[in-house]
Amino acid sequence: MRLLWILLKKELRAFFVSPVAYVVLALVMVLSGYSFRAALSILERGPSEGSIVQWMFQPNWFWLSYFFVFPLLTMRLFAEEKKMGTFETLFTTPVRTWQVVLSKYLAAVLVYSVLWMPSWLNFKIVDWITAGQVIVPPGSLTGSYLILLAMGCFNLAIGCFASSLTSNQIIAAVISFTFSLLHFLGGLFIMVLGRKVSETFVDIINYFASMEHIRTFTSGLIDTRPLVYYSSLALLFLALTHQVVEFRRWKP
Repeated sequence: MRLLWILLKKELRAFFVSPVAYVVLALVMVLSGYSFRAALSILERGPSEGSIVQWMFQPNWFWLSYFFVFPLLTMRLFAEEKKMGTFETLFTTPVRTWQVVLSKYLAAVLVYSVLWMPSWLNFKIVDWITAGQVIVPPGSLTGSYLILLAMGCFNLAIGCFASSLTSNQIIAAVISFTFSLLHFLGGLFIMVLGRKVSETFVDIINYFASMEHIRTFTSGLIDTRPLVYYSSLALLFLALTHQVVEFRRWKP
């Protein structure tokens, strides 16, 4: 655990020394700020069935923009090590492959979690300013950030895998963005198509459709099935990343 902690601190330092973390933070703040203002505008028009949390997190355009975050956070994780020639040097130290992979992944998850703290503060500020007149349902707020974290862990694992495949950060970013977006759009397509074909497939389709997960969690309903689904996929991509890094480690 001591080696893992040392590697994790090294990766976190690399994030915050470079401008990447600050660029992504600015991107997320602009995205969440615009979404928050759009949600307030909807409530200003008159009574609404949805809450400010739902109006902020449910629009499709918010999630399509959101997928740009993952390539920016993960493209350098392994690709930069290979490009700078420090990949081989790293493994001359007494570290295991799983420690390297896990430290890079956990650093990305921690930075990703920090990025969303300002948007969470927006809800607390508006609740304080309006003295509770704008209702912020605690269940919806918890569910929204829980699904953000679950989907984020999955997409960051995809980014780690993409970065391990190449020494070019741009290629890694493109692979990561493409995989994440295809999963999102594929689930949306299957959800729409399945409901037209037969209602008996709705439960199965809902297990894979990200938009359905978002709708459920932002409504304040915590369903453990999507959490298991995203956790399983994240572990799968981390295992694939481990295999790729291990292969490259011993490749002559």
